Amino acid sequence: MTEISDTTIIPDFGGTPRAASAPTAGAASGPKAKARPADFATPSSGEDRPRKICFIASKGNLDMAYPALIQANAALGEGIETHIFFTFWGFDLVTERTMDNLKFTMLGNTAMHLPMAPSMPVWAGMGAIPGMTKIATAMMRKQLDDLEIPGVREMLDIIEASGGHLWGCKLSFDMNGLTLSDLYEGVEDVISATDFIELSEGAQVIFV
Repeated sequence: MTEISDTTIIPDFGGTPRAASAPTAGAASGPKAKARPADFATPSSGEDRPRKICFIASKGNLDMAYPALIQANAALGEGIETHIFFTFWGFDLVTERTMDNLKFTMLGNTAMHLPMAPSMPVWAGMGAIPGMTKIATAMMRKQLDDLEIPGVREMLDIIEASGGHLWGCKLSFDMNGLTLSDLYEGVEDVISATDFIELSEGAQVIFV
């Protein structure tokens, strides 16, 4: 796991530059204590209701891994309690054997175009040509590297160190025949859909 400092790290993704803030409440300073969804229940109406946001990460492609991770990082930078629930193919983002080798494909992507020719769409069917997924993935990784966007694992490290909460979906976990040792170590627990409904009570929920 990437070594992370105690100071919250907020990568610049093109917005207004911000100074690094003090660690978000709950930021990790050592092994994270196990938490359960009930620990994040919405306060009663007579108490303050701090803002909370929950992302459902359901896609395992390289391009679809980043929306939830970048938004979660931004939410933590604003001091918002942040959770990510990895389900179905999104589980690949937190599975050790897949998380460092996510792919990008042109198949089914009718919006695909080259950065140097945005008005010239690329035929999605080209993705079926042998080797094209490898080429497209390499191109996207280079673009991310050129912009100094952290890799998926490093993004997860940053989110965890900044106090974010990572959860696995029990159904997807069972469907893939996984064990806890197969998962990225920052995943707090594998929970059911009912557990997720409980922890997301009163939260803004974003499905990716």
